[in-house]
This record gives sequence, C-alpha cells and structure tokens, in this order.
Amino acid sequence: MSTGPSFPTLSLRLQSLRLGGREVLQGLQLSLDQAGWTAIVGPNGAGKSTLLRALAGLLPFDGELQLQQRPWASWSHRERARQIAWLGQNESSTDELSAYEVVMLGRLPHQAWLAPPSAADHAAARQAMEQTQCWDWRERPLGRLSGGERQRVLLARALAVQSMLLLMDEPLAHLDPPHQSDWVEIVRGRAGCGAAVVSVLHELNIALQADRLVVMDAGRIVHQGAPSDPATHAALQQVFQQRLLILQVQDRWLALNA
Repeated sequence: MSTGPSFPTLSLRLQSLRLGGREVLQGLQLSLDQAGWTAIVGPNGAGKSTLLRALAGLLPFDGELQLQQRPWASWSHRERARQIAWLGQNESSTDELSAYEVVMLGRLPHQAWLAPPSAADHAAARQAMEQTQCWDWRERPLGRLSGGERQRVLLARALAVQSMLLLMDEPLAHLDPPHQSDWVEIVRGRAGCGAAVVSVLHELNIALQADRLVVMDAGRIVHQGAPSDPATHAALQQVFQQRLLILQVQDRWLALNA
C-alpha cells in the first residue's frame, strides 16, 4: 500500500484550540510541502509553541491535521514517530540514563517490539552525537550534564530518528553562540538533504536566516514569507510594536532594538 508522496507533507487547518478554557489559537493554516527551514516567531504569548505542538499532533483542536495527505488518526503511533522527529521545551528524561541511552530512544520507532538495537541504530546514534558534539560524554548520566550539554543530547536524539520532518521548540535554549551556529549548520544540512525543519525561536537574528518565517501574534498567523521580503519585515515590526529595526549587513538580515 502506498503511503503517499516521497516527501512527507504535513498540513494543519485549525479553527480553534483551547487550553484551560481559554482560546489560544484560532483560524490558521500551515503546510509543509517542500524541503527547507521554517522559523516560527512572535512576541511572548503569541501561541508559537502551542502551534508547533498542534502540528506535531500533541494537542487536540477543532480542525484537521494531515500527514502525507492522510488524516492524522489513520497513522499508528509508531508510523508517526518514524515520520516526525520532535524536540520540545524542557523535556524530561530519566537522569540516570546515559547520554547515549537517551539518544538511542530516538531509534525506538525503527525497532521491532523488544528487539535489540541494530548496527544501523547504533550508527545513527553515533552520527547524531558527533553532529551535536556530545559523543565524548556518551557514558555520562544525563543528570550530570549542564543545561547546554543536555540540550545537545536531546537534539541528537531527535536527529537520530532520521526523519524528513523535524519539529523543534526553542532548540537553542542553554546553547552558547558557537553551538547556536553549529545548530544552524545542522539545520541547513538537514534541509539540504530534503528534510523540512520547523523551529520556534526567540532569537530573531537566527530566525532571519531561515528559508521562511511564520509570524504570529495573539493566536493567529499574521504573515508567512521569506526573511528578505519587506512584507515580512513589516509584519515583524508590527507584532513587536515597532520596536525593531531590521537591517541588512552584507548578505544577512539582522533585527535590532529600535
């Protein structure tokens, strides 16, 4: 049975999403139908993380979510986990697990029930840990790592899934500037291999390096476009109350406090 197009498309049509009796998202659409890096940005409370969690199928809402042009509910949990890799905020993992064991959790969707990891699983885990520069402490318990080290292990776990859809919520938390730059290179590499990466970011100067920006405010998407598009700049200035200056320095766009 065919599972649809070779690229794992993901589309969301949402009428309303309520949390704690309050409407958090309303009347929006978002589709991933090609490779590239999409950054979701907006002020605090705009609904960015909630949107990403809805896109990952982690929150109920009034509307429709489709993966590869099939309704979300028609996919098994294991099938979804193979198609979509997830990195959330403040994720909890057993602190007694070694960094390597945490990364190997990303390979579970590819393993038969109770089957031991294969050579391919071990190779994928090592490759992901080398990409995020955490291989050297693979035997250290997660609870003994710094915040930045822990974040790199969790990123490696998501990369180890080797999916073509990668959703990340605040992936730069606790990372210093050099490792933030490394993260950008990893994302560009994944996109260059045909994957779609979606990240919620507070770091506007990094978000402006993405292929597409999704600008949110008050539970709605107010604009989607390229970082170089003047309409994107206008939308950013609008949602941040005209307190940004967006300038081009050589070939890069920067957001500065006005």
